[in-house]
Formats: sequence, structure tokens, C-alpha cells
Amino acid sequence: MKRGKNNYVDKRNWKVYNEQLVKRGEFYINPTFLETWLEEINNMNTGKIGQPYLYPESMIKFLAILSPKYDVRTLEGIMRGLSKMNHNFPIISYSQINRRVNALDLTFPIENNNIVFDDVVGCDGTGIKVSNRGEWIRHKWKIRRGWIKVVTLANKNGKIIDVEVGTETMSENFAFRRMIKSHKNSIGTTYGDGTYDTKANFELCRQLKINPVFKIRKNASSNANGSMFRKGFVMEYKKLGHKKWVKKKRYGCRWLCTEVIYSAVKRIEGEYVRATKKENMFHEAKMKFWVYNKTNEAIRENCVKK
Repeated sequence: MKRGKNNYVDKRNWKVYNEQLVKRGEFYINPTFLETWLEEINNMNTGKIGQPYLYPESMIKFLAILSPKYDVRTLEGIMRGLSKMNHNFPIISYSQINRRVNALDLTFPIENNNIVFDDVVGCDGTGIKVSNRGEWIRHKWKIRRGWIKVVTLANKNGKIIDVEVGTETMSENFAFRRMIKSHKNSIGTTYGDGTYDTKANFELCRQLKINPVFKIRKNASSNANGSMFRKGFVMEYKKLGHKKWVKKKRYGCRWLCTEVIYSAVKRIEGEYVRATKKENMFHEAKMKFWVYNKTNEAIRENCVKK
């Protein structure tokens, strides 16, 4: 069946793709913490003052990976079932799960010495709902709780490099500049939509020697207005026209760095949070992207080993 002038050809290796999806399920239920429990606990409690740790950090990460899909009481039930099958190890309570998961350090990117950053990155923002309330309830009872804004910096291979989380009023441009400064040595080109077409963003990219590929606004002025650097990009965009500019700059790469990731995270990890405290909401929203990153990293490592 034809799809307009350019026929779409799916070049995916379906055998490999299918195996990746299967490996994702294997990664979710993989209690390797049982093999390293005692050694890890001994290391965690070395020099610790006060009550010693009973549950290893690897167990908390295992539960954190499941937490976007299950509430904390269900997670306690999962641990109870695993305990029955594995010599009745001590079961962590749901309140302890909640505290430890909320205190978990969510590091981006996933720590791995073999990671080599792609120098092409994209930045964008998306929204996470603060409850599973439907639109009908919101309109019927005039209830508006807002939403959580998540701004990500990721490369075209789908690896999330950094994440900023805040309220819906958080500025994407401020978040973008903070993240770019933190990872300036790993970035050669950065993509962004029209939101990032600002003098401050272009000037920062000039200072950091990063090539900015931001969609220029249709009503953009050809005057420098304090940034000759941005003026050059505006003039080029107007000279080429949108379609030729998109092709020359490979602007479509932006989707691999942003929209593809957002779609996957919301489909796999859910598009709303269960937490009720603001700081825990932010942590849970960020954790969805952390879990997605960690899952993809495990799948890639498995493919490399094969």
C-alpha cells in the first residue's frame, strides 16, 4: 500500500527486535541481588554509625525498576513470593520500599565505562500527569492539578544523558542551558524545536563550540539584535526555505532524541505518577526515564555479548 510520494520501507531486523523485547521482560524479573546480598550488605555497613542496613542497594534498584508498574504494597507481595522460593530471606515492608526507592540516586547516564557519547544530541520537554484522573472528571468537577514537566537531553541512539524535572512553569530553555553546560565536552551538535530559538541559546552554543540546529521561527527577524551568530542561522534558514533546511541539517534526527523516547517511556512506564508529595512526584517522574535508560543499556550489553 502506497503512503504518498515516498513509500516507507521498514528495514528493521524483526528477529533482533523481537529478541530485544523478550530480553526486556527478562531484565524486569531478574533478582541477581540474591547472589550478592551478604557481600553488598557488608560493604554498605562498613563504618556505618547507627542501625545497619538489612537490604542491599541492588534490591532497591530491582524494586525501583518495577515501581512504575506496581504500587509499593504489590512490590512487598512480589518480595514475599520470591522469599518463599529462595530460602525465606527477610522481606522488606512496603513503607521501607517507599523510603528507599524515593531516596535512590538516579544517575544519568547509567554508569558504564564502555559508554561513548554520540556527539549529536537533542533536547525537548514533555508532560507527566500527576494522577490517573480522566479528562471527564477534570471538566465535570473543575479540578486542575497541573502536570510535571520533564526536560531531557539524549542522543540519537536513544540514550538519555540528563534529565531535569519541575513544575509546568519550569523554563525548558533554562533547563537546556544547565544540561548543555554540564555535558559540553560530549556534544558536537544539538537539536531543538522552535522553543530553543533564542539569542541566549545560540550564544551559549557559540561559546561552547556546539553546532545548534534549532528550528527558526517563521517571524524571526533578520536583524542581529545582539547575536551575529544567530543571525547567520536565520539568514541561512530563510534562504533555503524550510524543506531544504530540514534536509540539509538532518533535522529529522531530533525525533530520535526526543519524541521517540517520550513515546516509549509513556507506553512502557506509564504517563502518570502515584506519589502525592511534590518531591516524590518529581522523583517518580524522573525514575521512569531512569528505568527506560537502564533497561535499554541492559539490552545493548546483552546484544554486544552475543
